[in-house]
Amino acid sequence: MTNIFSLEGRRAVITGGATGLGLAMTDCIVQSGGKVTVVSSSPFEKYRETLAPYGDSVSYEQFDITRTEETESFAAGLPERYGKIDILVNNAGNHCKKPVEDMTVEDYTNVLNVHLVGSYALTRALVPHMRANKKGSILFMASMTSYIGMPAVCGYATAKSGILGLVRSLTNELSGDGIRVNGIAPGWIDTPMFRRATDGDDERKNKILSRTPMARFGEPSDVGWACVYLCSDAAKFVTGTVLTVDGGAVTGF
Repeated sequence: MTNIFSLEGRRAVITGGATGLGLAMTDCIVQSGGKVTVVSSSPFEKYRETLAPYGDSVSYEQFDITRTEETESFAAGLPERYGKIDILVNNAGNHCKKPVEDMTVEDYTNVLNVHLVGSYALTRALVPHMRANKKGSILFMASMTSYIGMPAVCGYATAKSGILGLVRSLTNELSGDGIRVNGIAPGWIDTPMFRRATDGDDERKNKILSRTPMARFGEPSDVGWACVYLCSDAAKFVTGTVLTVDGGAVTGF
C-alpha cells in the first residue's frame, strides 16, 4: 500500500527549523521522505553540526523574517533555487517574559513582529506560487496562550491568539486554490525556549503539570509528527483547524 503519510518528493520551508520544535519538524519531515529548507536569521555556521546529518535533504537560507520589506524578493528566489514549494511552516519565534509594567512597547512589538507579522509576510509572498501549483500546505504555530490566560507574556499571548484568526481567515481565502491552512498549538514541550521560560520558576512548572492530564511535558517529536500528518495526504480534507498537542492541557482542571 502507498504510505499516505509520506512526504516523498515534497519540499518544506520551515522558519526557525534548526532548533527546538522547528528542528523536530525538520527531522520528522525528512524521515517521511521530504526535503526541508531551513530559514533562520542566524549564520549557517551556528547550525552546521546540527544539520550535517541530514545531508542534501536539508538546505539552509539565512533570512530575518522581520525584514518584511525584503520578504517578497526572498520568497521569489526559493522556487528558483529549490523548485516547487509544497509546505510552509511558520515556526520562527522569540519570547519575552516580563510583567506588564516592565514589558515595553518595543518588547511587545518585537514579539508580534516575529510570530505574527513576519509569518504573515512570508505566507503572503509564497501564496502566488502555491496558487499557481493548485496545491500547498501552510502551517502556523499557535500555543496554549492562544487559549489560556498566562501572566507575564502579553506579547506572546497576543501573537499566538492572532494566529487563530489568521488560520481561519486564510482558510476561507485559499481553499479554492487547493491550499490548506492549519496550525499546531503545542502544550508545554521540553525545548530550549521552554526551559528559558521556566528555569527557576518551580511554581510555574508545577502549575503546568497540575493542569496537564497526562502529567508530563511533551517531547519535540510529538509536534514533529503532528506536522507530518497535517502536511500529508492523510489530512487532505483537514483545513482551518489548529491541532492541540498538549497532553490534554486545554481541558485540564
